[in-house]
Amino acid sequence: MSRTILLVDDSVSIRESVAFFLEQEGFGIIKAEDGVQALEILNKQKPDLIVTDLHMPNMNGIELIKNIRKSTDLSRLPIILLTTETLKEKKIEAKKAGATGWLSKPFDKERLIKVINKLVR
Repeated sequence: MSRTILLVDDSVSIRESVAFFLEQEGFGIIKAEDGVQALEILNKQKPDLIVTDLHMPNMNGIELIKNIRKSTDLSRLPIILLTTETLKEKKIEAKKAGATGWLSKPFDKERLIKVINKLVR
């Protein structure tokens, strides 16, 4: 059975490149371009994990995480932030919001897979 990842990023090129890589690793991918669209998808489908950008229009990654953590059905869903942001304060804010992990862009493919496989069994 394929494990499914919800990939949330406003950059089409990032979304497509990460999706392509993860699909080659055997994951099913659902794509959203911001937090609002991601929440709409989560009302219909439950992925095994979410990979989200931080800086997006309409609803950023931290706001998305806070909204997800309010839902009892999704409160334990692993969420990885994949972002260019490097500020320690943002990392702390993300952790407080309920982020499971934080990876920097450009992403290291092997590290991303290692983290995903650790979180999704």
